[in-house]
Amino acid sequence: MKKRREYQSSELVKSFARIYGFEDKLTAIRIKDFLEDYLDNIMFQEIESVNLKEKILILRIKSALLKNDLRLKKTFFLKKFQELEGAENIADLLIL
Repeated sequence: MKKRREYQSSELVKSFARIYGFEDKLTAIRIKDFLEDYLDNIMFQEIESVNLKEKILILRIKSALLKNDLRLKKTFFLKKFQELEGAENIADLLIL
């Protein structure tokens, strides 16, 4: 009789991400989910995109007001994102 391995769906997704090289995209999605919970709905809609490239988290913001506010709180958000995803995964935060 063959042994069956049981995996949680999150483990499978992480495994596929590692194999096919889209771990950075999953990290960006988790950070975007965090921002959705942290910011109110109107402010969250001003976020155009969240990407992670070469350990640099890039937030593209439509609103100049929100962009300025996030830049003022850059160290706070960088530390928060590093706590969520690990400092080894996110080295810097770029707000555009």
